[in-house]
Amino acid sequence: MFNAENFIKETIATLKKEITGKALIAFSGGVDSTVCAALVNQAIGKRLIAVHVDTGYMRKNESENVKKLMQEIGLNYCLIDASREFFSALKHVEDPEKKRKIIGEKFIRLFEKVAEDEDVEYLVQGTIAPDWIESGGALRDTIKSHHNVGGLPEIMKLKLVEPLRDLYKDEVRKVARVLKLSVSERQPFPGPGLAIRIIGEATPERAEIVREACYIVEEEIEAAVEKKQMEMPWQYFAVLLPVKSVGVHGDKRAYGYVIAVRAVHSIDAMTCAFSKIPEEVIDRISTRITNTMKEKVNRVVYDITNKPPSTVEWE
Repeated sequence: MFNAENFIKETIATLKKEITGKALIAFSGGVDSTVCAALVNQAIGKRLIAVHVDTGYMRKNESENVKKLMQEIGLNYCLIDASREFFSALKHVEDPEKKRKIIGEKFIRLFEKVAEDEDVEYLVQGTIAPDWIESGGALRDTIKSHHNVGGLPEIMKLKLVEPLRDLYKDEVRKVARVLKLSVSERQPFPGPGLAIRIIGEATPERAEIVREACYIVEEEIEAAVEKKQMEMPWQYFAVLLPVKSVGVHGDKRAYGYVIAVRAVHSIDAMTCAFSKIPEEVIDRISTRITNTMKEKVNRVVYDITNKPPSTVEWE
């Protein structure tokens, strides 16, 4: 039986011995990186620098909320707007594995620059068990390369520290609750961000479309949960498909993108079942997406696939 209190004590003690100099943590603001930052912060204090990178593929208001979270925890932090660099690096890239590996290496090179400027020796990541299991290696097949595992370059200047490596998501949440972190129940958000919620090339224009669609999905589902119309899914978001379909706006023909809505229930992220969202909630989501972006989106579909055979994210 996993004991969060014991894990916290043992991990902090280990980190105090392991990290002898300054450390940098890749801070996304999700439950994994936040738990990791809180533990390392207790172990080494101001020798830790939390670095949040705005890749241009963040959710609506994401970076502003992450800044507030870092201040709430009392972290020594740094914000980097690298959206132009990421958009440029992913230009004409469609293959999801290439996307993940490009993003992973880009993150590391940015962290190395900060590390060089701040004389940092260690890179801390919130890697958890499903990340390295799905990334493959040894006898494991590669399901998808998580940017913080399969996306790591072969040669790195920084020493890697991963305190949560053997934990599953439900265990990380238990640790977050004991640490009294506000993000303990927050839904997962992939490290590559919206870039893997855009099937095909992740252009700035497509990023804006899926960002708004994700915002609408999150807001409508959270409102429905608040009204007790449904249970809170484990994860819920929108995906932009690389196809257009014919529609009608008024009396005119329209030709717009298709948005897929995905919502699932899970415990450990290794398996999941699609959420049975009430029809009236799906109706509100579809109507709001197509009305808000009527020049760009004219069709919304709902994904009713479990994991397996699918994964939670589409890429």
